[in-house]
Amino acid sequence: MSIWHSGLIVPLAAFAMVVIIVAIAHMRKMREKELDAHQALRIQEMEHERKLKELEIEKARIELEKTRAGKSS
Repeated sequence: MSIWHSGLIVPLAAFAMVVIIVAIAHMRKMREKELDAHQALRIQEMEHERKLKELEIEKARIELEKTRAGKSS
């Protein structure tokens, strides 16, 4: 009986090792994709903030021009 167990344990251990290695590699790829997605979202957020600041500056410039035009009239 112990011969049967030892003959079965080695292939099962090898199979389990392969499964674990594949699982670790898959989890690593998923983590990399997750980090890439977070980085892309952060870049989009920063771009959005930059555009909002540009719009605020443009709005302030237009209001200043209106104020100057109103004073000169």
